Amino acid sequence: FVRLCLDKILLQCVLQSRTLSGADAINALRPFYFAVHPDFFGQHPKEREVNENSLKRLNGYLENLQKPGFRSFKPTQLTFYVREREPNSSNVQESFSASGFRAVSFTLHTRDLLSTVLDILNSCSLSTEHVQSLNVNSQPQKEAKSTVNRPIKWDKTYYSFTGFKDPEEELEQAQRVETTLLSWLDDNEASAVKKLKKSLPLRKELERLKIELSHELQLSDIRWQRSWGIAHRCSQLHSLGRLVQQRPEILENVKGRTVVFTDRSGMSAAGHIMLGTMDVHHHWTKIFERLPNYYKLQKRLLLLEDRISQLLGGIQVIYIEELQPLLTLEEYFETLNSFYNRLRDSRLPFHPRSLRGLQMILESDRYAPSLHEFGHFMIPTVCDPAALQWFIFAKAQEARENLKRKEEMMITEKELINTSTERFSLDRLYKEPSVSSAQMIDCCKRLLEESLPYLQGMHLCISHFYSVLQDGDLCIPWNWK
Repeated sequence: FVRLCLDKILLQCVLQSRTLSGADAINALRPFYFAVHPDFFGQHPKEREVNENSLKRLNGYLENLQKPGFRSFKPTQLTFYVREREPNSSNVQESFSASGFRAVSFTLHTRDLLSTVLDILNSCSLSTEHVQSLNVNSQPQKEAKSTVNRPIKWDKTYYSFTGFKDPEEELEQAQRVETTLLSWLDDNEASAVKKLKKSLPLRKELERLKIELSHELQLSDIRWQRSWGIAHRCSQLHSLGRLVQQRPEILENVKGRTVVFTDRSGMSAAGHIMLGTMDVHHHWTKIFERLPNYYKLQKRLLLLEDRISQLLGGIQVIYIEELQPLLTLEEYFETLNSFYNRLRDSRLPFHPRSLRGLQMILESDRYAPSLHEFGHFMIPTVCDPAALQWFIFAKAQEARENLKRKEEMMITEKELINTSTERFSLDRLYKEPSVSSAQMIDCCKRLLEESLPYLQGMHLCISHFYSVLQDGDLCIPWNWK
């Protein structure tokens, strides 16, 4: 999908601005592509999800630019996590995430694609010299320079006479008037209802396929790693159904397991069967045939977790799918094994069972231990054993308090979701994984203070931005105004 988005940018640059060749455009956007590509954020699920969502919104902005006769548009604010750590330009809002990446926010308001490409590069503090010094025909080059450096400014009477909207006035108004929940729902409710009605038959088909396959294979659950559309999910279940009909004998070992449709095939660190959506039936068949070997490796992994727990005073080693990258069983076993060998050689003097009831997760991209708000320790695999011992002892009591608060928060969150769903007659209320429980609680409490007839029968997703998804789901930021 990311490649398709970028291909559209390149194609539109060639067809509309006519100031770039295809090869030149590819070279122009390559720094941006490598700076924000979600596949490079495997160890950072939150940053990866934000970049994926921003690329989707960027794609929608570009699609609007190429619509015939399209003259009016809404300035689009985007946020990307950038891998670079160099100082940025002063006109871009930016902050650093907990993982150390730059969070760059900027607003797109250009009307031609060359300017859009330049805005993207400039906003992410990427060089544009190679774009403006491209070897193109002299006349188009002059046009490009005039578009970028000296845009046409029509007199106000032009807009009054033609009825066209003044882009400068529209941008100023958008920046001056902050989007509110009520105004956004008023503008987008009709579009969401139309998309939702169109998706209802597919939603019923998806639910039917999921129930039938879960019952036939005796699965615990069927999940999706990403927010694919309903049609895409139905297609994946149809593919699994055909495999069941063709090779029923290879599916005997899936009883009680969870199947997850994701980017690659294998078994996850959580013990779920992963089916890569880009893989053919041959690859899926190989995974099902190897399940007995995966189960043996999983037993070894559980034993390794117990040994680490014994060395650390009874602290429980856990794997949290929402907070950690999607690792294969083999990758996670190697991580645990490496950490265990370091602990065993250091012989830390933890009293047996002194840390019983506490939890920890291993992270390969950190160098210092930390304590999560939910009470679990986040321990780097290369952490110095002496520093680890001091940190756990110093934070043990705080960790127990956070764990207790987590249980209370989870109960509160569930109650508020149920209350909000009933109050607004929602068909479904859910949140993106990157939205914390504290953010969800705050969002629901403020929603319950409002009167929102627009939401009846809708699917509402709490996210970090406003959007209407392709199947009619409404996305609103958790900190809506």
